Amino acid sequence: METVFINTPLGIAAITGDVHGVSKISVLEEGEISAQIPSFLQEAVQQLQEYFNAQRMDFTFKLNPQGTEFQQKVWKALLDIPFGKTRTYLEQSKLLGDVKAIRAVASANGKNPLWIVVPCHRVIGTDGSLTGYAGGLWRKKWLLEHENPTTQQSLF
Repeated sequence: METVFINTPLGIAAITGDVHGVSKISVLEEGEISAQIPSFLQEAVQQLQEYFNAQRMDFTFKLNPQGTEFQQKVWKALLDIPFGKTRTYLEQSKLLGDVKAIRAVASANGKNPLWIVVPCHRVIGTDGSLTGYAGGLWRKKWLLEHENPTTQQSLF
């Protein structure tokens, strides 16, 4: 496993992975930008830069997140939320087949290891509020506005 650090509008992104795929992407307040990027992380770096430059709406590099079977199921469902759209935690729970699992779904969202790429930022409260986000609510708001600048600004 190797980790590289790139600059983004929201802080330093730490991208960790190996030849099997990217296992973790997180955001840091500060850090030293990587001078060299291993070949197996170059595609992820390029696609994240394209995303922040409004040139990409989805990601195609290989993912390899580590988590429980339930977490994997929740993270996979997050990938079905279209760019520029949101879903509520309740809608996510229904789609996963158990409306009563709303807290478990929210917990799995919070443990999502692939910042931005697995779009947990697209999940909002039933009342439309920006509820919990590991990267900070200001980042969640920024991401939603970045993905849908015309409608999201009026929501928040």
